[in-house]
Amino acid sequence: MKIRLYQRVALTRDWPEHNLRKGEVAVVVEHPPVTRAADEEGYALEVFNAVGETLAVVMVPASAVEPLTEDEILQVRRLSPTD
Repeated sequence: MKIRLYQRVALTRDWPEHNLRKGEVAVVVEHPPVTRAADEEGYALEVFNAVGETLAVVMVPASAVEPLTEDEILQVRRLSPTD
């Protein structure tokens, strides 16, 4: 399934190197072309805190995200360096 630019998505797994967890929400900001070196297509995601400030922009494979659905609800967690 192709995800559109600026669509909100949920992570399907943890990304500890970016302090991100499965289920957290990000916005697709780029869908770079697939290269020969890439095993699968991917997305650049912008991750925001609860008040809308950018925390990170990360590249992930397509299998690491899924579109949000109407039967899901968002929640927050405290972000800390040791979290």
